[in-house]
Amino acid sequence: MRYVHIAIIVLLTILVLTFKFQNLQSVTVEFFAFSMTMPVTLLILLVYVLGMFTGGALWSLLKGSYKGGFESH
Repeated sequence: MRYVHIAIIVLLTILVLTFKFQNLQSVTVEFFAFSMTMPVTLLILLVYVLGMFTGGALWSLLKGSYKGGFESH
């Protein structure tokens, strides 16, 4: 079973590195008056991390509101 986990990790690492090296072109992101140029891979990674943080925060807010919101009779 351990070898299966190692094989999956190696396969995912190869896929991520292949994606990274296939998307080296730069993209310009503009937000109001700010402008930033970065590789596409970095932009995708930043959006993914931002989504994880906002999703986790939303999940904990909703979970907390449901705990105290219902009464059992």
